Order: sequence, then C-alpha cells, then structure tokens
Amino acid sequence: MIIVPVEKEKVRILVKEKYRMKYFTRYMDDCILLSKDKDDLKQCLEGMKAYVEEDLLLNFNEKTQMTTMKNGVDYLGFHFYLTDTGKVVKRLRTKSKRRWKRRLKKMKRQYRENELLLEDIIRSIASYKGHLKHGHTYRLRQRVFHDFVLTKGKNREENML
Repeated sequence: MIIVPVEKEKVRILVKEKYRMKYFTRYMDDCILLSKDKDDLKQCLEGMKAYVEEDLLLNFNEKTQMTTMKNGVDYLGFHFYLTDTGKVVKRLRTKSKRRWKRRLKKMKRQYRENELLLEDIIRSIASYKGHLKHGHTYRLRQRVFHDFVLTKGKNREENML
C-alpha cells in the first residue's frame, strides 16, 4: 500500500490507465493505492514521482509511504487497519480526537461567555457527527456527547440559581 499526496487529476489517469492499479482512492491532495504486489506499487510510485516532479514541478512530502495494511494507515482523520479476520476497522486518529475534544471545550467556553451562538454550535456538532459516523466511533460519540453540556454565564453558580 502507498499513501501519497497528489496534486492533479492526471495522476489518477496515470495510476488507473498506465499502471492498471485496481484499488485507488483519492481525496483532495491525498491518495491511497492498494496492491498485493510490492513491485507494482514501487513502479507506480516512481512513475507518479517522475510526473509530479518533472511535469508539475512539485515534490512529494514526508507523508508518502509504502506499508502493509496490517500496520494500518492514517487517511482523512481516521486510522484504518485490518483485523485477523480481514475486516477493515476505521477509528478516529488520536490526533484528530484530541483536536475535536479541544474544539468542543472551546465551544463550551465561547457559548458560556456569549461569544458563540447556539445555532453555530448546532451546525458544527452536526458536521462532527456526520464525519464521525463514517468510522467505528459509536462509543466515542456516546462518551463525548454525554459530557457535552452548554451553560450560560460566567460560572456554574450563576446558572444554578
């Protein structure tokens, strides 16, 4: 498997038509190629690098890697890995989880201090829920949203009166 940041649609054509890679996905400037043959992946990576560096005058960044699926892969904020039975599991990356929890904490503070409207929070939460539903995150969502309580005012004592 290769994880590659790519820049143009022509890379997709190169991968699918010239190198005949069957399993390929791309979102924005990232893509993943899957193959059982490591040599095919190496050849495709070299062709992609040549195209990107010579035709587009760009370089691949440090995220470019070739690895096995058993090690898992980070893609679109999730960590994908295979179980022993061959099932693909998609968990939220630790870094993404921390960032998400920090943003929720900031939203609570901003709402409490009247810096953020409830409607904006509702839209943001709906977006998070939509993204999280693409992974195996049920327990995470239950735990985090159970503790997500919005309050108004400067401190809790004011809200209890």
